[in-house]
Amino acid sequence: MLRYLIRRLAGALVVILGVSCLVFLLIQLVPGDPVEVMLGESASSADRAALREQLGLNQPLPVQLWQYLSGLARGDLGISLFSQRPIGELLLERIPATLLLTVTALGFALLLAVPLGVLAALRKDSLWDTGAMAFALFGVSIPNFWLGPLLILLFSLWLGWFPVSGAEGPGAWVLPALTLGTGLAAILSRMVRGSLLEVLQEDYMRTARAKGLSPTRVVWVHGLRNALLPVITLLGLQLGALLGGAVITETVFSWPGIGSLTIEAIQRRDYPLVQACVLLISLAYVLVNLATDLVYAWIDPRIRLGEGG
Repeated sequence: MLRYLIRRLAGALVVILGVSCLVFLLIQLVPGDPVEVMLGESASSADRAALREQLGLNQPLPVQLWQYLSGLARGDLGISLFSQRPIGELLLERIPATLLLTVTALGFALLLAVPLGVLAALRKDSLWDTGAMAFALFGVSIPNFWLGPLLILLFSLWLGWFPVSGAEGPGAWVLPALTLGTGLAAILSRMVRGSLLEVLQEDYMRTARAKGLSPTRVVWVHGLRNALLPVITLLGLQLGALLGGAVITETVFSWPGIGSLTIEAIQRRDYPLVQACVLLISLAYVLVNLATDLVYAWIDPRIRLGEGG
């Protein structure tokens, strides 16, 4: 297991380095001049040149890349061009809100998807199965930027149950979590259904029934535990999409997280802050997938043994 862990960590470090370089180069291609945004169009050429030199934007691109990577190695993300505050402080202020939204959306998705998928598998070709798959199709098809305003219109403006936007007040997290978690719940419910249908046909399931175990124990202990292996893999992949979807959801609901901070930084041409936000989301995606690999190897020893770990 240790060798397997070391290999996965080494691969994750290579991916993180590649993502860091790619993020830096892509940000350089974004149109717009941060100096002009900060000083305005009426600023003199001398003022622009002085600010450009102060920010290090007059240096060659390889030099800027080296300074950027050197700063990352020291844990220094730089200074925001707009607020002139350390980027690390700005991220630390916003990370808790994004974590709250992501964990809540994930919890909602699991609480809805697992029972729905199990019920659809046990009642195959029934109205329950048809309804569950209709929900899955509905959840996958509706984008967050459409579902969010629809929920605001229904539950905030018409019924007045929840706040329209922001993170203050009771229930402020409900609508953003529903918006973000519905798509994930739809995907997971289909995977749980398909995986459980395969497991129910296995010989050990028939053996468990023949031993006189209760149907509940057969399904939830013996069946679902083995059916969760592909579900865990999908969950790890979808968590990255969940973080990416948080950018849209946080913008729709004015949620004070990393997603809304990214949009604000893009609008202000705050290149260092955009780089840090995109890098943070990418890093979270890599770490989630690494954790998924480790959990998968822990549940199924054949994974790590197959690699000589």
